[in-house]
Amino acid sequence: MKTALVTGITGQDGSYLAELLLAKRYRVVGMTRRTSTDVHERIRHLIDDIEFVSGDLLDQASITAIVERVRPNEIYNLAAQSFVPTSWDQPVLTGEFTALGVTRVLEAIRAVDPSIRFYQASSSEMFGKVHESPQCETTPFYPRSPYGVAKVYGHWITVNYRESYGLYACSGILFNHESPRRGKEFVTRKITDGVARIKLGLAQELRLGNLDAKRDWGFAGDYVEAMWLMLQQERADDYVVATGETHSVREFVRAAFEAAGIEDFERYVVTDPAFVRPAEVDLLVGDASKARRALGWEPHVGFNELVEMMVNADLKRLQSARV
Repeated sequence: MKTALVTGITGQDGSYLAELLLAKRYRVVGMTRRTSTDVHERIRHLIDDIEFVSGDLLDQASITAIVERVRPNEIYNLAAQSFVPTSWDQPVLTGEFTALGVTRVLEAIRAVDPSIRFYQASSSEMFGKVHESPQCETTPFYPRSPYGVAKVYGHWITVNYRESYGLYACSGILFNHESPRRGKEFVTRKITDGVARIKLGLAQELRLGNLDAKRDWGFAGDYVEAMWLMLQQERADDYVVATGETHSVREFVRAAFEAAGIEDFERYVVTDPAFVRPAEVDLLVGDASKARRALGWEPHVGFNELVEMMVNADLKRLQSARV
């Protein structure tokens, strides 16, 4: 039985990855930070099947001790301060978690067992002000937020440890991936939750920022499969994971209202400058041909199916809460 250590296991991606690994008969160990609030909502159905260890990406000693105790075959580093707007409010903390946290995990691997295979969650936000479209593994990075900058560091330190120390360390440059488990602070979930509330008469408007920003949106459940596949290859490498399709925020809003059976969406949507980023990323669309060719990976859930899935989940949740 292989053992996988997953940081950020209580997040959206962590929950789907844990399900995948358990289905493949892994021993799954999730690293969590000590907190006074319950953060296990997304993995509550897996609590009895996952082992939990307490650790902190800010603390080198705790990371090294966990790796020493767990002795994983694979480590998936999904933990980060991952909400882009917050990275302007807390740029130093974002750097500590999202950049230097990667180095601490790599140092723990190097100290304890260099044969451990390591996955780093890189991000399409690294491309920022894009130099070419679509973006692939060789597209230059031009991040437009402290989060994007921190992710670039995490990406390159992973490459550096692979080339300098021979570690099996790879990065998945994942484009936007969503699900009903996405936090409501993210625009996609904010939209589907808002639409569900309007449909049920619980709200009258949906306040958003830049409706013209375009993203490549896929389903998180598909993307964690690519993470796992990266660590099963003979040689470590980096891969873009994306659908290759781009849609604007406005298109996402329209699809969400249509999924709820509401035609005239524009009368409910209010553009609020408070939600506009200081430096906007206008267009992201990925070229995942390398992942398709080398990993045999394909996305299965399309854009409209994803939006409908999220709207229906929010409708069901809100209806259940009213009973």
